[in-house]
Amino acid sequence: MPDSGPLGPSLPEQRPTPPTPAPAAPTPVLPVPPVTPTAPHFLAGLHPPVTIPAPPPAPTAATAVPDAQDAAGPDLPETAPTAPDVGGMPEAALAGPDVQVVSAEVAVASAVRDMPHRADGCSALQRALRGPTGPGTASLSVARGYKPTLPEPVPLAAPARPAAGQAVPGLYHHPVPEPDPARVEEVSRRIKRWAEDEVQLYPEEWEGQFDGFSVGRYMVACHPDAPTVDHLMLATRLMVAENALDDCYCEDHGGSPVGLGGRLLLAHTALDHFHTTAEYTPPWRESLTSDAPRRAYDSAMGYFADAATPSQADRYRHDMARLHLGYLAEAAWAQTGHVPEVWEYLAMRQFNNFRPCPTITDTVGGYELPADLHARPDMQRVIALAGNATTIVNDLYSYTKELNSPGRHLNLPVVIAEREQLSERDAYLKAIDVHNELQHAFEDAAADLVEACPLPPVLRFLKGVAAWVDGNHDWHRTNTYRYTLPDFW
Repeated sequence: MPDSGPLGPSLPEQRPTPPTPAPAAPTPVLPVPPVTPTAPHFLAGLHPPVTIPAPPPAPTAATAVPDAQDAAGPDLPETAPTAPDVGGMPEAALAGPDVQVVSAEVAVASAVRDMPHRADGCSALQRALRGPTGPGTASLSVARGYKPTLPEPVPLAAPARPAAGQAVPGLYHHPVPEPDPARVEEVSRRIKRWAEDEVQLYPEEWEGQFDGFSVGRYMVACHPDAPTVDHLMLATRLMVAENALDDCYCEDHGGSPVGLGGRLLLAHTALDHFHTTAEYTPPWRESLTSDAPRRAYDSAMGYFADAATPSQADRYRHDMARLHLGYLAEAAWAQTGHVPEVWEYLAMRQFNNFRPCPTITDTVGGYELPADLHARPDMQRVIALAGNATTIVNDLYSYTKELNSPGRHLNLPVVIAEREQLSERDAYLKAIDVHNELQHAFEDAAADLVEACPLPPVLRFLKGVAAWVDGNHDWHRTNTYRYTLPDFW
């Protein structure tokens, strides 16, 4: 996306006019600058109150057997949903007569330690986390340069009840509001149409697995500040493409560690284009359509690059190279039968993890975290810790699924059990402790960054990353099609 450029045409150079003497004036009284928000309010700002629906009333004789029409609910007008506010949906829109609004600190019964006390009212930091406002701040947003097609009207859905699913006991996490059901439905419809019609992603027999992935719910929960469905689709296509490559190149749908490096390199050229002579360019371009992962990478990256700034697109390519490096390390261990030390496994997971997803939260939000702020070492630490914590969430929720899959799958409980000679249960519980320490480290590092650099785009980006971390956990918790917890409690 091109920069907005200067605010007006350049004026011809002129000599300065000598100043005329001015009468003496009293010293102006300067306004007192606002107090910089402090870190103790940061976590409270990242995790606003969440609506916890009250349990439904017990059926009475008059309502125990509703007729079909009543069960379906009243007809609703076909009205497009209002895009959520940048800082999240207001509490009034989420609360209703049958719900009780409680703070996230109270709702998280399984947290390892209490959340910091939430400040009364709306703190200066909370206002800043909603994004820059006021005169002169429009240039901080790239949304003006991105003019997507408005989302197609969809029926206004009734408020959704929380999805089923149990959180891992003892796992430190934050609950999230139920994702907007109208947006979930629209993203799910569009991504399936893209997968089937544009990139021919999967054969007919894999359709149930595609639907069971619930990627619409996943992306809506992870990006609550996306201005439109088109913005959500930028992340959704990339997520689906990444998972298609993982399944087809590395995992259960034909994947193998043998020759993985060559396949990954060629697929990566769909993200980071190959620049060569005229003779060899056509066969490379033809190769981008040769299998489903490359078709998906090429298409998804095309949509993303059209909406992102050059800096944001290059950031994503870099993080995908990190991901592919992690894939190669895991493949090398699989070929040699090596079980890494716990620290070695965690180092691999810093690369083979979810990092490419939260790092694009500003593009999906319709603004840009400037490259110099993104490159700060303390920002890089926050992003790395967020990716590491969310990836251990995946290890914990997919543990039973991977044990029941063919072959041997490395995950943190398995590595801890073998390397530290612990039982399966004790290793799993220790993996929970590892996650909790990483999650707390992420939040502490984010709070430190707020103190060091309390700029509006930094605060908004950190809020987006925290929302992604929370939404990622919620998707794992609620995706009972894919995940079941081990019987360790």
